Amino acid sequence: MALTGAVALTGAVAFTGACAVLASAASADSPAAAGVFALQDENASISSAKLTDRYYVNGLRLGYTSGLGDVPQAAQSAGRAVWGDGALRIGFELSQKIYTPAGTIAAKPAAGDRPYAGVLLGTLSLQRDVADSRSILGLSLGVVGPPALAEQVQNGFHDLIKQGHTNGWQAQLRDEPAIELTSARTWRLPAGTVGGLETDVLPALAAGLGNVRIYVQTGAVVRLGEGLESDYGVARVSPGPSGGDAFAPTKPLAWYVFAGASGQAVARDITIDGNTFQDSASVKLIAFQGELEAGLAVMAFGARLTYTHALQTQEFSHQKGGLHQIGSLALSVRF
Repeated sequence: MALTGAVALTGAVAFTGACAVLASAASADSPAAAGVFALQDENASISSAKLTDRYYVNGLRLGYTSGLGDVPQAAQSAGRAVWGDGALRIGFELSQKIYTPAGTIAAKPAAGDRPYAGVLLGTLSLQRDVADSRSILGLSLGVVGPPALAEQVQNGFHDLIKQGHTNGWQAQLRDEPAIELTSARTWRLPAGTVGGLETDVLPALAAGLGNVRIYVQTGAVVRLGEGLESDYGVARVSPGPSGGDAFAPTKPLAWYVFAGASGQAVARDITIDGNTFQDSASVKLIAFQGELEAGLAVMAFGARLTYTHALQTQEFSHQKGGLHQIGSLALSVRF
């Protein structure tokens, strides 16, 4: 393993250890008081897509969310200043996203094809739950470029599965510090029952500002199942529509199926527009983007397992292949 890979592994171990210390302080007397660990991967290979190593190739996320009220005093004061009353949580996560052009055999991407890019972020978030909504305010710091370890992760995995390397990583975006401030809110609106099963609608708004991405997003999800008050919808790797990792089961077995749609107005995306302060590969951004999603969530034995299948519209001019498909698989465990 390269030195950078060893550093990343050491950081992940330290992150996990810190989360374990925080989790030990959380009470397990009630579902809402428990902390939640989450592991998530988004990849076209866990969807029905025939072509997988192109565009948004992989998103990997490791997270911890505290139990309700298990928040430092300074964060509680900040939460009251932003939102007023409400039950608070604090969250930490480490995420990596990998992007490649459609042609990955050539050493240099073809003109007009998406640049190679890796984004590695650490995110601190403050979350507020009230009776009918969840709000999440996050600050992400990290790096774009070779230190994000996208080449090592992708080609290292290809070695494990005996698949050829992606050859153009020497042309990826250059080193750049990354910062992003995000804000999101999801509402939970009960919609009665169908055949004895609960239904609801989850409208959502989100926005992001920073050198990684500047965007506004809105959408809604419709759910059908049992125990819908256990969460606010499935989690996604940012900037996808996300209900967060925290869940508090209201039944021994809670479950639901869901379908939804969202749209984004994007002013800048570093993985498409290229580096902010230096010349790099780039293509023309499409400002208005959309996504359709559907999936399943099951909560039992202190865990939540979710699968989401997403269809995404074009993000840049001359993008090939129609709607881009990804599958998102997430496991959240209460401690």
